[in-house]
Amino acid sequence: MARVALVKTTDRVGGVNRALELLNPGSFQGKHLFLKPNLNSADPPPGSTHMDTLRTLIQALRSLGASRITVGDRSGMGDTRAVMHRKGLFRLAEELGFDLVVFNELDADGWERVQVPGSHWQQGFAFARPALEADGIVLACCLKTHRFGGHFTLSLKNSVGLVAAQVPGEGYQYMKELHRSPYQRLMIAEINAAYRPALVVLDGVEAFVEGGPDQGKRVQAGIVLASTDRVAVDAVGVALLRHLGTTPEVSQGPIFGQEQIARAVELGLGVGSPEQIELVTGDEESAAYAAQVRSILDRG
Repeated sequence: MARVALVKTTDRVGGVNRALELLNPGSFQGKHLFLKPNLNSADPPPGSTHMDTLRTLIQALRSLGASRITVGDRSGMGDTRAVMHRKGLFRLAEELGFDLVVFNELDADGWERVQVPGSHWQQGFAFARPALEADGIVLACCLKTHRFGGHFTLSLKNSVGLVAAQVPGEGYQYMKELHRSPYQRLMIAEINAAYRPALVVLDGVEAFVEGGPDQGKRVQAGIVLASTDRVAVDAVGVALLRHLGTTPEVSQGPIFGQEQIARAVELGLGVGSPEQIELVTGDEESAAYAAQVRSILDRG
């Protein structure tokens, strides 16, 4: 079973704290955690991670015992350092005392080649070494669709920013391969075989139900999720998008038949069916909303 804490709220600070309280992920005492937000661009949430969410999550990880926190990403739609500046990450890092890594500025030694058996990546992929060297990886993801072939970008898709576009000194273009491949959604799942997350927090206070990942049809979804299981988070996220009314690609077929999710299940990255997901709530409004999500999950 995978527990997914679900909080119905428009308050990101309270929602993140309440979700973590419900999930009770355990202690991170003395651990160095790597936090991967969604900084694909500097667009307003859900185009990118809200700074209230990031700040609250960092503070919560510290309260759970983390001795060191590193935040890093690679933007796919803009210069990463410029995106971080526009989002205010450098100021936040100075204020809260965490390390900040711009993946595009890593040298060749900053990347580790990963080969997943049976992978659809032609040459494997290069994964950011600072994330692998931490004691645990934490994902801060958004709730949105993806118009460039991913169909949706939740927790599994958030890992794309951990892969190099190109390793310095090498000519191979990993992101060109990914975005030109008919197996894109399978390859997204395969990236996740490189690690297991210590924690996943999804900010669904706002969502894109069409378009994405940078801009799209924005709706107020009013949800925060927390879990340690990426497959469970994405299954619940797809159910939420269906509840809100979304694209045909996300709406059609069984949720566990979605290619990102199905491939992740094949790779043993999380639960394999809706029955293995437990939605945890702590108030009547959240419980009522969870019941609606549950009915969508159970229909497939």
